[in-house]
Amino acid sequence: MSTYQKFPSTVIEGGVLKKGWPAILQEIKREGRENIIAIECYTGIHYQEVMSTMRELPHQLFVDTRDLFKSKEAVEEMTSTFMTDDALFGYMSNLSIADYFDREKLSEIKKRIAEARENGNVILFGAGATLVADPDLLIYADMPRWEIQQRMRRQQVNGLGVDDSKVPFSIQYKRGLFIDWRVLDKHKKGLYSRVDYWLDTVSEPKLIDKKTFHAAMEKICRIPFRVVPFFDPAPWGGQWMKEVCGLDRSVANYGWCFDCVPEENSLLLQIDGEIFEMPSVNLVYTKSRELLGEPVEARFGKDFPIRFDFLDTIDGGNLSLQVHPHIEFARENFGLHYTQEESYYIVDAREDSTVYLGVKSGIDPEAMIGDLRKAQQEGTTFDAEKYVNIVPAKKHDHFLIPSGTIHCSGKDTVVLEISATPNLYTFKLWDWGRLGLDGKPRPINIDRGEKVINWQRDTEFIKRELVNCFQEVATGDGWKEEKTGLHENQFIETRRHTFEKPVTHHTGNSVNVLCLVEGDEVVVESPTGDFEPYLVHYAETFIIPAAVKEYRIRPYGKSEGKTCMTVKATVRY
Repeated sequence: MSTYQKFPSTVIEGGVLKKGWPAILQEIKREGRENIIAIECYTGIHYQEVMSTMRELPHQLFVDTRDLFKSKEAVEEMTSTFMTDDALFGYMSNLSIADYFDREKLSEIKKRIAEARENGNVILFGAGATLVADPDLLIYADMPRWEIQQRMRRQQVNGLGVDDSKVPFSIQYKRGLFIDWRVLDKHKKGLYSRVDYWLDTVSEPKLIDKKTFHAAMEKICRIPFRVVPFFDPAPWGGQWMKEVCGLDRSVANYGWCFDCVPEENSLLLQIDGEIFEMPSVNLVYTKSRELLGEPVEARFGKDFPIRFDFLDTIDGGNLSLQVHPHIEFARENFGLHYTQEESYYIVDAREDSTVYLGVKSGIDPEAMIGDLRKAQQEGTTFDAEKYVNIVPAKKHDHFLIPSGTIHCSGKDTVVLEISATPNLYTFKLWDWGRLGLDGKPRPINIDRGEKVINWQRDTEFIKRELVNCFQEVATGDGWKEEKTGLHENQFIETRRHTFEKPVTHHTGNSVNVLCLVEGDEVVVESPTGDFEPYLVHYAETFIIPAAVKEYRIRPYGKSEGKTCMTVKATVRY
């Protein structure tokens, strides 16, 4: 039976939570005696439902900020530079929410607000509500990105200032990633100290007050915690996660488990027996120094730079043959200040498991690109074995993949992908002639890929610098620490601890991200009693904020007296 916890939460003592629309409206009425009430909204909420509910509050004037935006055509024109003509890739927007407003409409409504507030409440609803008037009471209707994506797939939500619910999911997601989420996150960062209530409408609506919100952020930035993992099928997906993570067996496969992508994961607060869900990025934005560590914050700002996810191909197929761009290409073409650097740590494997890594020594690059184009254009097969190294993979191997290195996991393998956070920036070179889950060909990016392939990453290079570069760095009573990577070109440091007895860790002024890759369960403890013992099960990824400083991990329960193993990632500086 699976022990993997799919809905980890943090208990917040003494918090205030209101559940259900009647209780929420009653609370707002109680606090809304001053007469300008603003409800700021993230994209992805069920807009009409929430707006209709807020209209039930007593008011003299109700303002929907969408009515004050520029026309949808004007918004599409304004954002076209960032959407680009590409089917998959855009450019990171530098727009602000103020850019969406029509100045004349905004000027006119300000006059109406000044008149209406003399006779009763004014309610401002929607993104940018606080730009319309300075509110006496501010509510934020938040939404995690993973839930937004599910609603996009169901064609239930629109992007910021546009009607795009019926366009393909990939286009909706591109607008969200490159434009909407950047615009709204920039705006939200300036509101944290002003918000009086936070609204969760992922399922049954719930409301918490600002004291509860900030108490939660203050607690979580100083203790071990997990974000809520999410799972997705894939054309190459496997069956391992169904068993290990306790997933729905009726689903054809699961390819991905995103167990640490704070930009998209949720954070669950347990308040008086109820669960309140919010984007985990709220913690990054409000407590970046405590969470990331001062040197990491100085380099990455309020970005969480480490990502852990599983790739499951047990009884599945090969991933697409792919390459990630180097930093110069990522900066010039997508507006990124760092790129997707990664590695494959093998969590489980069968006898025939392999990893494709780097080009074979002595190959002709032009011939390889020509064969890739021919396979794509003519629907023929690309002979990957002719050009790419195929390396046997066994459990607990570690393959390093600096940008520019051709790679993919083979079938019958479970990979813990440890990488820099930026997502989507994968240039597929060959996808084995298969279709995506939507029955359509998946986007191939040979034109971009050939510009970033590092042809020096050949057979000799990968054997010397990218495959199982283990180095023992410390030992103690019942434990061993090994350096396992990443490559010197990459900013993430990884360490593996093998232990039968307690082992002490230090955060080193960087956020620590760990996964239990061997053993049933372990406990994370504070040597000084600064936090309650935290239980971790096999395959769970957990985060240790930099502010924790020192912590201890020991085998627990079924794992007592047995060998356990963790893989830990930190940021080099």
